[in-house]
Amino acid sequence: MNLFQIRINQTITTEVAADAPASLLEVIESTGIEARFHCRNGFCGACRTRLVSGSVVYDTEPLAYVRQGDILPCVCRPASDMVIEHD
Repeated sequence: MNLFQIRINQTITTEVAADAPASLLEVIESTGIEARFHCRNGFCGACRTRLVSGSVVYDTEPLAYVRQGDILPCVCRPASDMVIEHD
């Protein structure tokens, strides 16, 4: 099984299977971090998170504006090992 390592805020590290159906937001929540969100479908942008390194794939193209270097965890999944900064 192929696993991606995800480091959150330089303190929490977790692993997720490459073929896992969970969104990155669900992965963040599984670590015990209380994540900001509203819509869970890429519309509002409330979950916007800084992608320090790595890559994601979007299951659904987000409707909210996404600045370069940011991601919307509610509608993406990890595509590699990654480091994120999440409020």
